[in-house]
Amino acid sequence: MAFDLSQLTPWLIFLTVVFLVWGVIGLFTPQKSRAAERLDELRDPRLRERNEAVRGSSSGVTGMLERAAPTLSNALKPKTELEQNALKVRLANAGFNSANADSVYLTVKMLGLIAGFVAGGGVGLWRWGMTQNGLFSTVIGAGVGFYLPEVVLSLMIRSRQQKIFRSLPDTLDLLVVCVEAGLGLDAAMRRVVEEMQDAAPEICSELALCNMQLQMGRPRKEVLHDLGVRTGVDDVRALVAILMQAERFGASIAKALRVQSDSMRAKRRQMAEEQAQQTAVKLIFPLVLFIFPGIFVVLVGPAAISLMQTLMTD
Repeated sequence: MAFDLSQLTPWLIFLTVVFLVWGVIGLFTPQKSRAAERLDELRDPRLRERNEAVRGSSSGVTGMLERAAPTLSNALKPKTELEQNALKVRLANAGFNSANADSVYLTVKMLGLIAGFVAGGGVGLWRWGMTQNGLFSTVIGAGVGFYLPEVVLSLMIRSRQQKIFRSLPDTLDLLVVCVEAGLGLDAAMRRVVEEMQDAAPEICSELALCNMQLQMGRPRKEVLHDLGVRTGVDDVRALVAILMQAERFGASIAKALRVQSDSMRAKRRQMAEEQAQQTAVKLIFPLVLFIFPGIFVVLVGPAAISLMQTLMTD
C-alpha cells in the first residue's frame, strides 16, 4: 500500500492550529497556580484584595479576551479620530458603553477572521486539496468570519432602537406625571428608572447613565446631547432638542414633555394604521402560494379524476 502524504495534510494543519491556540491561551493565562497565590497572600495581606479585584474583573474567557484585546485589535484599529468616534457611536447604539468596547469588538472580528480562515482552509483542503476551489473556500471562510460580527452588531442596533422607540411614549407619560407632580427633571428620571426597569430596560439604562453623569457634575446640555447620540433614535433626538430649548428659554418642561409625548403617540398610531393598510397587499403572496393551490386541488380534483376515468373507459 503506497503512502500518500496528501492524506495527512488536513491532520497536520489541524494539529498546528490546536498547538497555536493552546500557545495563545497559555500566553494570556496566569502562570502561577492558586496555591502559589495563596502563599503570596499570606506573606503580603495586601495582595489578597488586589488578586480578588483582578479575578473579579478578568476571569475566564472574558478576562483572557480583555487581556488579548489591545494586541489583536491593533491591526484593525481605525486610523483617524473620526472613524474611532463612529465605531464608538455604533457600539453605544447597540448598548456597549464601556471604555474598551471598541477594542473587544475589533478583537472579536480578528478572531472571527482567523477562525473563518482556518475553517474555510480546512474544508477546502479536505474537499478539493491545494486547488483554486480550495483557495476560494479559504477566502470565503475568512470573509464570513470577518463580517459576521458586523452583521450581528447591525441586528443588535436595529433591535435596540426599535425597543427604545416602542417604549418611549410610555416612558414620557410617566415622566410628565412625575414632573407635573412637582419633581425636578433629574428626580423624575430616577423615578422613571425605578418604576420601568423591568418593562423598558433599554431606555431605563440610558436614563440611569444620564443620572450618573449629572451627579458627577457634567452639564445637562452635554448629557442630553450624549443621550441622543447613544440611542441613535430620531424621536429621542427630538426629545433632547425640545428639553434643551425649554431649559435655554425657561419654558415649562412639563408642557414640552407632554407635547412630545402626544406627537410620538400620534406617530405610533399612524404607523400602526399604515401597517394595517398594508395587510391586504402582504396577504396576497401567502394566499397565492399556499391557500389557492389547496383550494384548486379540492375543487378541481374530483372533476379531473372523473374525466380521467371517463377517458380511460372510452
